[in-house]
Amino acid sequence: MLLKKTSYYLIAFCGILIGLYPSAYFIVSDRKFGLLASKSTELLADNLWNTMFYIHIVLGGIALFIGWLQFNKKFRNKYLKRHKNIGKIYIFSVLLSSISGLYIGYFATGGIIAKSGFMTMAIAWFLTTLFAFTSVKKGDIKKHQKLMTYSYAICFAAVTLRIYLPIFTPLFGGFLPAYKLIAWLCWLPNILVAYFINKQQFKTIN
Repeated sequence: MLLKKTSYYLIAFCGILIGLYPSAYFIVSDRKFGLLASKSTELLADNLWNTMFYIHIVLGGIALFIGWLQFNKKFRNKYLKRHKNIGKIYIFSVLLSSISGLYIGYFATGGIIAKSGFMTMAIAWFLTTLFAFTSVKKGDIKKHQKLMTYSYAICFAAVTLRIYLPIFTPLFGGFLPAYKLIAWLCWLPNILVAYFINKQQFKTIN
């Protein structure tokens, strides 16, 4: 019980912290920091890419910032209307962020390996969230909860990516080889964790 509660608060802390991270792109005048440091000057000057980039980070940040709250059973039961409203914001944010993420994923640094990793993640994020929405509309709460667990696990890739980068960059001898791996590593293990969470949670319910 203590481990479960500690894990929840750790996820909440990371979700809030990294959810606020996109604000740095509006505060820092020099955009050549973080992951943008690997982008070409031409790409950073492209209006469509910039539009998609800011849609992705802002709405993705919102989804990460609020998504953890939806898994608080006490909050959900006591404030069902708020839960639904937050859920609507989350779903709207994810659907647009994943579509824009699919676009900018095509321009990911690291070639086809990194591109396919981020683009596949964007598709998985979109579909799990969309099906979570259609499930709850049909009244299938159990399926909705399972899919939302997968959705937020993928959303949490924004956190795990930033954990893995400083670890794997020196291990692989540089940013580029590490980034190719992290394009997949930042979200696939998260889905596996979500699978075991769902398995345990609904095993307990049954």
